[in-house]
Amino acid sequence: MDLSAINPVLLIASLMVAATPLLLAAIGELVVEKAGVLNLGVEGMMIIGAISGFAIAVETTSPMVGLVAAMIAGAVLSLLFAFLTQFALANQVASGLALTLFGLGLSALMGQSYVGIKPPAMAKLDIPVLSDIPVLGPILFSHDPVLYIGLALTAAVYWFLKKSRGGLILRAVGESHDAAHALGYNVIRVRILAIMFGGACAGLGGAYISLIRVPQWTEGMTAGVGWIALALVVFASWKPWRVLLGAYLFGGINVLQLNLQAAGIAIPVEYLAMSPYLITILVLVIMSADKSGAPASLGRTFHASQ
Repeated sequence: MDLSAINPVLLIASLMVAATPLLLAAIGELVVEKAGVLNLGVEGMMIIGAISGFAIAVETTSPMVGLVAAMIAGAVLSLLFAFLTQFALANQVASGLALTLFGLGLSALMGQSYVGIKPPAMAKLDIPVLSDIPVLGPILFSHDPVLYIGLALTAAVYWFLKKSRGGLILRAVGESHDAAHALGYNVIRVRILAIMFGGACAGLGGAYISLIRVPQWTEGMTAGVGWIALALVVFASWKPWRVLLGAYLFGGINVLQLNLQAAGIAIPVEYLAMSPYLITILVLVIMSADKSGAPASLGRTFHASQ
């Protein structure tokens, strides 16, 4: 065992990368749930985003085009869930599970010809002067653009929900869709837009895995990140800043266990592999002592004739 081989600076920089796909998916799902919709199809939308972004990036040789395509793919797939739950009035839990199964199967079919192919590399956004600062430079200012987009998106969602009129309407729909409808707000439209936003974020998170974090395509490569994102929203009490902390906690533990394995620590690999999930859930349960953040209409079906 050689713990001196673990570089703290690289460790922290790596945890930020590991946390980004989880943060993107969770912040999108938070907006969906704030609108009163429970979408369990995050994993399916992420894996579709992963293969769509990968395929388009390979064909166009542009990772940025691939990322945009992944967002579109995630949003389009989320429309299937929106149709089932908002127009056909299907059960949200069953529809979300079906969406995940559909996404996993479709992605396996789409990705058959892309196994073993290396995608075009995403350039890092080295910020002049700042990236040269010792310690802080590599940690904060030498990452890919998507990582900073994730941070900016978290701040934007916080502002939107707390400070904007649109955020007030969305929260009103999530708290009482009947009251929002009585006030003249189009509940279905608000929820569809929220669902599409969540799908786009999940697709981007999936493409981040296949194009940046693990630049390759492997069937099922999201490996449960979508489910962790769902749990993270609940345990974070539907607060964006807690989602950010939880994502970085999971990313940190995940990267740490990989480094401990590389350092040859005498703990079975299986225990190290499960540690990110166990520790993240434990800490987030402690953080979520205040459970008052759940939208009152979460998971409830709305019909205008009610």
